[in-house]
Amino acid sequence: MSNSLQTIHISHISPPADLPRLFKLGKGRKISLGAVIPKISSCLVTDPRQGSASAKPVTRESKEVMETERNVLVGTYARAPVVIKSGKGCKLYDVDGKEYLDMTAGIAVNSLGHGDPDWVNAVVEQASTLTHVSNVYYSIPQVTLGKRLVECSFADRVFFTNSGTEANEAAIKFARKFQRFSHADEKLLATEFIAFTNSFHGRTMGALALTSKEHYRSPFEPVMPGVTFIEYGNSEEAIEAIQPGKTAAVFVEPIQGEGGIYSATKDFLQALRTACDNAGALLVYDEVQCGLGRTGHLWAHEAFGVAPDMMTLAKPLAGGLPIGVVLTTERVAAAISSGDHGSTFAGGPLVCHAALAVLDKIQNSIFLASVTRKGLYLKDLLLNKLGGNPHVKEVRGFGLIVGIELDVQASPLVNACRDAGLLVLTAGKGNVVRLVPPLIISETELEQAAEVLSACLPALNAHASS
Repeated sequence: MSNSLQTIHISHISPPADLPRLFKLGKGRKISLGAVIPKISSCLVTDPRQGSASAKPVTRESKEVMETERNVLVGTYARAPVVIKSGKGCKLYDVDGKEYLDMTAGIAVNSLGHGDPDWVNAVVEQASTLTHVSNVYYSIPQVTLGKRLVECSFADRVFFTNSGTEANEAAIKFARKFQRFSHADEKLLATEFIAFTNSFHGRTMGALALTSKEHYRSPFEPVMPGVTFIEYGNSEEAIEAIQPGKTAAVFVEPIQGEGGIYSATKDFLQALRTACDNAGALLVYDEVQCGLGRTGHLWAHEAFGVAPDMMTLAKPLAGGLPIGVVLTTERVAAAISSGDHGSTFAGGPLVCHAALAVLDKIQNSIFLASVTRKGLYLKDLLLNKLGGNPHVKEVRGFGLIVGIELDVQASPLVNACRDAGLLVLTAGKGNVVRLVPPLIISETELEQAAEVLSACLPALNAHASS
């Protein structure tokens, strides 16, 4: 490991302390503990470079699948050149039998890993009983899950959707309807929204309008008008922008995942809360990626002690089955009437029963404490294994959502790791390695991941010199 002076930042949730603190560790290395306010826009969901430099030869069976995919599916995904066939725990296996340690969890979805027996039993049990009836009728799993979510959150009411972007679309509609309901006698209603740099809220037209990166929006413009982007973490700018009679709602991720693993601060969220209250606007948290235990708290915003009016959820809730949720206060829900919104599939018996099995485990305090412990251990491993590399600028994270910021593009490292049997993601501007493993991952598996990342770092040198 190099003895040259280098600054490595390790960020973690510490709401009472917004000012960075500097510590020395070892020979010449420094660690900055504290919040980082980013100035980069939202990250790549799929990196077209990720499959272009693999050293692994593609087998015949894999090649046939890839060629068929190219011939029959719309080309929206820059897939890695791996055909996954099965999974168990934190391991995935391709069609050739090669094993991979999964540090992606299906983009922060498979929190219980692959093939959790209790989840499998719940799915099989419900599939053999009742899968779908639509929302024309009542179903017990939906009502049970709704009650559980209300009991363990700030919310009074629940609305089910099929994905995170659908949940954000519903929250947009609810915010508009709330303003109309609350100011029925006024001609000019608050209809605009505030979002933030680095944000990612989805790919449907309303959620897309709230997503900061122009690359996502420009091919489909005009998207929903009336969205103002503020620098993430800039309280003064946000306070000035949130205006009565103009701002319907503010959408913010307490921890930005796609944007590069950046966290808000308690002061920032409190400033948004106060400004929204003063302006009659709603505060909406998007916890699609950072919620449901990933930070070591059931809800990411719990670390800051600032509650929203609405919160959107999705990814891990049903263990890999499609689900989305809007949690809302009674004050907001009172504005929504029968027929204002709906879905054929949302909140079906199968996905809700599966979600109950997931929530039973993730909600456990011992489980959440283990996420916190393993997150700290992972960051310590990364510091020791990667900290001396000149390409590593920062290691930051909260529980088991961790980012390794590089001074070059991360795709060569991602490709090398994949060839070595480790699956990781990119984030930020493509310069952040994102680690969002199943929450059940063991310390031994975390050690394996750190070893592979360390061994694959030379791939960055080859890329930087080319």
